[in-house]
Amino acid sequence: MTQRLNYPQQAPELFKKFAQFSALLADSSLGKTLHDLVQIRASQLNGCGFCLDMHSKEAKIHGERELRLYHLPIWRESPLFDARERAALAWTEALTRLDGHPVPDALYEEARAQFDEKELTELTWVIATINAWNRLGVGFQAVPGSADKLFGLDKANLS
Repeated sequence: MTQRLNYPQQAPELFKKFAQFSALLADSSLGKTLHDLVQIRASQLNGCGFCLDMHSKEAKIHGERELRLYHLPIWRESPLFDARERAALAWTEALTRLDGHPVPDALYEEARAQFDEKELTELTWVIATINAWNRLGVGFQAVPGSADKLFGLDKANLS
């Protein structure tokens, strides 16, 4: 696969501002583990190889267990995720798979049972942001692993 165009180079100010916004979210009250899981799951659903590669490596650097990463596609059946993580993953899937139907009230209530209003707002921003990054990665065919050295992801020792 060859990247179609270098979108950071073509719109450097937009890329810089969006990256800064993403960095703010990385320091949210949700914590790195939940942040990583949400980004990986949305990237799986959207088929963004670049983001899936990047965020899996970040999760490993942040101390995530590999088995939990392997179980993300089957999180509903896996005993490795707690109630808070399950609520976040369900919310992620609902907001990533917008198919013209509203998000069910029961799903919202499930998320509200695990997250206060600020946390749920931050979680929703994380989901919105990774979905936007995924659209850039998929649309311009960003090559998985191509920015490892730039972002220090080679430290994950997953290549």
